[in-house]
Amino acid sequence: MKRLFFAMLGTETNTFSPIPTGLGIWRDTLLKRRRETNPTVSRGHGVYAPLFSALDRRGWHLEPGLQAFATPSGITPRNTYESLRDELLADLADAGKVDAVLLFLHGAMVADGYDDCEGDLLARVRAQVGAQVPIGAELDLHCHVTDAMLANADVLVGYKHYPHIDTYERLVDLFEIVADTTEGKVKPTMARARCRMLGMFHTTREPMSGFVEQLYALEREPGVLNAWLGHGFPYGDVPDVGACAVVVTDGDAAKAQRLAQHLRDSFFAMRDAVVTDHFSIDDAIDTALDITTTDSLPVTIADTADNTGGGAPGDSTYFLTRLLERGIGGAAIGPLYDPGAVAICHDAGVGARISLRIGGKLGLQSGTPVDVDCEVVATADRVIQTLNGGPSNIGRSASVRIGLPDSTSIDVTLCSKRVQAGSPEIFTALDIEPRSKRMLIVKSTQHFHAGFAPISSRVLYAGDRGALQSRMQDIPYRRIDTSKYWPFTDTPEFDHE
Repeated sequence: MKRLFFAMLGTETNTFSPIPTGLGIWRDTLLKRRRETNPTVSRGHGVYAPLFSALDRRGWHLEPGLQAFATPSGITPRNTYESLRDELLADLADAGKVDAVLLFLHGAMVADGYDDCEGDLLARVRAQVGAQVPIGAELDLHCHVTDAMLANADVLVGYKHYPHIDTYERLVDLFEIVADTTEGKVKPTMARARCRMLGMFHTTREPMSGFVEQLYALEREPGVLNAWLGHGFPYGDVPDVGACAVVVTDGDAAKAQRLAQHLRDSFFAMRDAVVTDHFSIDDAIDTALDITTTDSLPVTIADTADNTGGGAPGDSTYFLTRLLERGIGGAAIGPLYDPGAVAICHDAGVGARISLRIGGKLGLQSGTPVDVDCEVVATADRVIQTLNGGPSNIGRSASVRIGLPDSTSIDVTLCSKRVQAGSPEIFTALDIEPRSKRMLIVKSTQHFHAGFAPISSRVLYAGDRGALQSRMQDIPYRRIDTSKYWPFTDTPEFDHE
């Protein structure tokens, strides 16, 4: 029986974020260790059921190692990264002789002294297992695909969809390629073509949805093992930032390069059409008011500038402030990160009327705290939502209702974990009925879409105030020559890789 070592180490680093990704954030998000009594990965974890089915079908045994993931934040301290990396490498050594290595990474992790944590980790894994043991890594499509990653992995597989509804399907794809490589059935050859594009590209609408279908069609061609588009993570100010196309063929380097360049050219040709329009806060509110009627579904507005999934604080008050200033009710906002306010609500109890200071605490881009008189609607020690197809805990939570003079109100979900909105449970689990609102303001960029689009009359995006600027030209890059990237120029110079 062949043995597969499987471990996870990942986070998405916003190098502009004021919040360091210290060990506490890793503990609060996901940190399971091989030396613990309970296995780090098991059949009991539902999201891994497809992987275990594939392992069983092929007669492979999984040897689990460290499973560590952190809510996106700022740069990881050096000692935190090095300790987690070294623990993963120690787990690999402890596992003994393995036939292949599969790593669940992100691709945009930056630590103090390490612009490319994944490349560093893959190089060390390669040095440890030798040249003959296949290594595969799964990457988030918001990644930086670096030379070190390409040089030290046999195959890199990225998600195809944003929101990431295919994470665990792609994990199985990766395993199948790694297993076929181990068994001598294929010889993966990778090629990358840099697109020199900076942006956030939603795959829920054309032309991106059609582009994703092109990727699937390409994989049905003989000799093509995998094809994907790395969208890049524009909030990481590192030399390898930017979108790129990646193609994996069975031993045909020239074909892989040709197809990767074709995908790059096709994507670049769509550059103007793939940009998502973002409203200002007031324009988003006005548009929602124009759309909604008493019997219509709510309009969902994505507060993309305060998306914790991109490293933002999650406690900005800009939307809440404008609704209060304009006296507009019938709205629900969440999840807003404020553990102190949550604690006060729990102490006060459901039904209590209290004066509460909300949000605006973690940085200049969070806005100012908002002082309100409100009613505690509900409290919970744990609220589970669905995010990217799996459970996501927003932690100890509370909801409050702020009454307005016209007898309408604004409901706010407060949470004690920095988690973005994924599904309506952020409201319903705290006794807020989202369908009864005129507008739902969710702190997310796109991962909310699968959960909220079905209950919305329309989805809008607003990103003019907060930590994640929606306009790429407003991001204060220091380490890249922006004149070589779209949208700073319409004629970037492509590499001849």
